[in-house]
Amino acid sequence: MNTLTLHIPNISCSHCVHTIQTELGDLPGVSTVAANEQTKVVTVAFEPPATRQSIEALLAEINYPADQLIPL
Repeated sequence: MNTLTLHIPNISCSHCVHTIQTELGDLPGVSTVAANEQTKVVTVAFEPPATRQSIEALLAEINYPADQLIPL
């Protein structure tokens, strides 16, 4: 299982958190998504076929692009 933690500056409310968790949760290979409104951080646990690139591409597509990878 891979884990990706990203800073998403566009998170501003609980609706943003819900949208991110729903959209990423529907991506094949993603097992968990945790988004935090206060820290603007999203952590995703995934395995193939999901990839870092596919996760970041989906976030950009739904207008929540990541601006920074946060090392674990």
